[in-house]
Amino acid sequence: MHPVTPFRRAWAPVAVLAGWGVHDPNAAQEQLTRLTGTMLLIGAAVLVPAAGLYGFLSWWFTRFAVTDTELRIRTGLLFRRTAHIRLERVQAVDVTRPLLARVAGVAKLRIDVVGTDKKDELAFLGEREARDLRAELLARAAGFAPGTAREVGEAPAQELLRVPPRELALSVALTGATWVSLAAALVVPPVLWLLLHSVWTVLATALPLFGGAVGRSAGRFVTEYDWSVGESPDGLRIDHGLLDRTHETVPPGRVQTVRIVEPLLWRRLGWVRVELNVAGSANSVLVPVAPRAVAESVVARVLPGVTVPAPASLSRPPRRAGRCVPVWWRGHGLAVTESVFAARHGLLSRRLSLVPHAKVQSVRLTQGPWKRLWRLADVHVDTGADKTVTARLRGAEEAARLLREQAARSRTGRRTARPDRWMA
Repeated sequence: MHPVTPFRRAWAPVAVLAGWGVHDPNAAQEQLTRLTGTMLLIGAAVLVPAAGLYGFLSWWFTRFAVTDTELRIRTGLLFRRTAHIRLERVQAVDVTRPLLARVAGVAKLRIDVVGTDKKDELAFLGEREARDLRAELLARAAGFAPGTAREVGEAPAQELLRVPPRELALSVALTGATWVSLAAALVVPPVLWLLLHSVWTVLATALPLFGGAVGRSAGRFVTEYDWSVGESPDGLRIDHGLLDRTHETVPPGRVQTVRIVEPLLWRRLGWVRVELNVAGSANSVLVPVAPRAVAESVVARVLPGVTVPAPASLSRPPRRAGRCVPVWWRGHGLAVTESVFAARHGLLSRRLSLVPHAKVQSVRLTQGPWKRLWRLADVHVDTGADKTVTARLRGAEEAARLLREQAARSRTGRRTARPDRWMA
């Protein structure tokens, strides 16, 4: 690993002492009052070298190797851990550069693997070395031979979209969660003052509410700042971040579900947000905000051959569904095309979920006693990312037909789908 890596672990002993001080502040203050200046100097003289030695040994005993079939990462000073990551199971390889890492010229490599929730990572590598290793791993995952993968290098990318900061800031301001948090921060403290007349109670409630409202909005803006999506042979590349820059890749053929989110306050501007699910990957946002036509063009890149159904083409549940779910039944819709199963839900914030037929793992029909009374049923489509898309409140006969037809479409879709190792 890069020589600056020991500093990543050196602060751990100091953090242990700080944690003890926070956990038991009275005992910590009592111990500090007993220490003289000489004892503090001696303690610092022992603690600083110990922290440095811990960081050095953690760096020294961390190794990685790329073999013909897998990436091996060995870590641990007292307890050894060796991760064997099979290259054909790699879903994505992301390069992240926290603010201090950017100053030092290093980067962190994070690997998404099918079937695991926790990401393995290599921290830290030189920026150039991280990009070269990422390109090699993606080439190997795509099906290139070991000798060829090193020569491929990082494929060129063509930019598809870039989100302007002004548009991002306005979208954050027009998000319903922001307004709900601010409303709670403005309403709850005065009510508590009228009931309790306690300044400390009001402050203890108001400060977290205001901090949460501002922090959530500011955090989203900082994370999604300068968001760009580019297309390359190894997939869609996503770059974003104001302080910490992240370089992600969405490999072709690995996307299980795509969601087009249309909040209420965005509709007049024609904006949508695109989210996705990739098995074994933490990637969840493809486009933070964009005009609907632009977002649909990006969806067509990540799901080749898929056309997003128009809102008018979605069929509503039968009118008797209003007796099961008054008013909100109008927010549900369904469309099944040759390539995707599309289900919409939500009246205020609409969410249209698209599942390619080849990614369907199972299909289920559920019908509770109240829905049986009104001859209604729900059809659930399960994907490989442990997610479920549901067509709710369909007529019982329509739901049974959907169940049979979707099972057949999924079998046909898997036979004609592109391979996971798309360069093989």
